[in-house]
Amino acid sequence: MIVLVGFMGAGKTTVGHLIAERLGLPFTDSDEAIEQRAGRSIPQIFAEDGEPAFRALEHQVIAELLDGPALVLALGGGAAEHPGTRDRLARAQVVYLQVGYEQAMQRVGGDAGRPLLARPDLAATYQRRLPRYAEIATLTVSTDGRHPESISEDILARLGTEPGVGGRAPYLPSPP
Repeated sequence: MIVLVGFMGAGKTTVGHLIAERLGLPFTDSDEAIEQRAGRSIPQIFAEDGEPAFRALEHQVIAELLDGPALVLALGGGAAEHPGTRDRLARAQVVYLQVGYEQAMQRVGGDAGRPLLARPDLAATYQRRLPRYAEIATLTVSTDGRHPESISEDILARLGTEPGVGGRAPYLPSPP
């Protein structure tokens, strides 16, 4: 199980797809899994139920994904703030894709599908989350000014992964 964490715009989904393809593993974006489960978009969940309800659902979906078969999983930027999610991530290879605030805003600014962009305290939210990402990371990789292919190659090299029998990397543990 490889889990990608970081602030929005870090490249978790793009890099996750590349890593999954290279290792022959499925890729899942937790935000997409949440939308499928809820039958609504994340902006709708935020608007209709509020952020606390979204975070509870997010934790539940991530816990189920972590209990499932090996995959590459990209988490939403706020997932690492949930204590239960942080505890569950202790059993996974967690890669923190580190992105500067300005770079993140260049990558995602104006995306109506990101409710967090409307928050007046967005810069403070970014700062608050950085220690959480670092705390749970097995590996930290900077993404500023880098191409996704280079980032994914860097991650694979630093984790010492080579596709194994059936496309699975040999270090990936089977779920308990």
